[in-house]
Amino acid sequence: MFRRPPPAFGAVLGAALATLLVAVATTVPVGPSAASVEQPDVVSGNPANYTPDIIDTGPGPKPRVDAIDQRRHTIYAGGVFNAVVDVDGRHYTRSHLMAFGATSGLLREYFRPRLNGYVSAVEATRDGIFVGGDFTKVNGVRRPALVKLDPATGAVVKAFDAGFRGGRVTEIDLVEGRLFVAGKVGQKLMALNPTTGRNTHYFDLHIADPIPGAWGAVAVYRFAIDPAGERLIATGNFRTVAGKPRSRLFVADLRPKGAVLDPWYYRPFAQSCSSKTPRRIAYLQGVDFSPGGRYFVVAATGQIPFSPDRGVTVCDAAARFNLDNDRRPVWINYTGGDSVWSVAATGAAVYVQGHFHWLDNRNGSRSECPPHDNCAPRKGIGAIGSVSGKALPWNPRKPAQIGGKDFYASRHGLWIGSDSLRIAGERRRGIAFMPLPGR
Repeated sequence: MFRRPPPAFGAVLGAALATLLVAVATTVPVGPSAASVEQPDVVSGNPANYTPDIIDTGPGPKPRVDAIDQRRHTIYAGGVFNAVVDVDGRHYTRSHLMAFGATSGLLREYFRPRLNGYVSAVEATRDGIFVGGDFTKVNGVRRPALVKLDPATGAVVKAFDAGFRGGRVTEIDLVEGRLFVAGKVGQKLMALNPTTGRNTHYFDLHIADPIPGAWGAVAVYRFAIDPAGERLIATGNFRTVAGKPRSRLFVADLRPKGAVLDPWYYRPFAQSCSSKTPRRIAYLQGVDFSPGGRYFVVAATGQIPFSPDRGVTVCDAAARFNLDNDRRPVWINYTGGDSVWSVAATGAAVYVQGHFHWLDNRNGSRSECPPHDNCAPRKGIGAIGSVSGKALPWNPRKPAQIGGKDFYASRHGLWIGSDSLRIAGERRRGIAFMPLPGR
């Protein structure tokens, strides 16, 4: 999912005032959120040379970066890792979360929180770093699934406590004084007070009814909020929202007094893809709004089905939808049978990550491109034209085990988090930065 860039001074001041107000009242009016960045061009295919590498320390899951955000000149990155090496070859112990200079790559030595579980979401703000995942303790303090850290020291901000008993947080976004949190916790998606962690009950839509055969319980996987702070789109393992049928995806209107379910729904999302694997049945994953908020793009796993559903279902693909039309997508770009996990729409391009070998592969299956089809070979990462829906020439190649789960697009380029060891032939384990031309 695309992460919003650090706001300008005016937006920072507005967010600070909103945070102060929300500490006094449980509800505040929704105003414009920090606008999604619009990049003027496609980023470079040559990664920056200064980013740190996460280190494989032995048995267990392969190391990866699953969440990235930026506050001023510091990048915060979380995932599955226990050690990091910087550009100068210095090794550091870091338990699933690190902070480093956005232009130097040097580790912030003061920021060393100790988490006893993986990190899936990071939201960096002026007065705290909100971190979500499947941990239970941070620095010895019990904070299941969600914690707020001091950005200067990494210490736990003890005044903030969501009171979760367990579970996992997969997405966080602070918008106009409301901390939207999603995952397999509480109401699955809720708006918390960012000072205390208490549920404001602004977002009280009942999300329920797991998809038969899907892995795990009801959960929201990812969500995106439009630049105006007026609409939220979420994906996950569910079939009903506010008592209405909404398999795998729903749209909510963020109104002054509370969120309400939007009538927008693409009915083929209720259809299954071909995969019977539990982790692929709830197949919609990453989602992102365009910089202007007129459309969104969703990423999917699930194994592409054969006709007649091909061209209708969004399986092993990325698809663009306009918010004024829920009957058909603007385009679907298929991979020919491999997963797409994350997406970032920047205007100049729609970036996608996953475990795929092709884009523009409408007729393929099992990662193959049929003879005489004009498939675009793209290993693990690619860029799609936001209007054409076709693969752009950008092709840095990023071999992946599972595939990347997060992007962060800034005014200077694109940060990429994944489980990959290399990108464009260069060693960049876990995290890479692709600068905009001339930046």
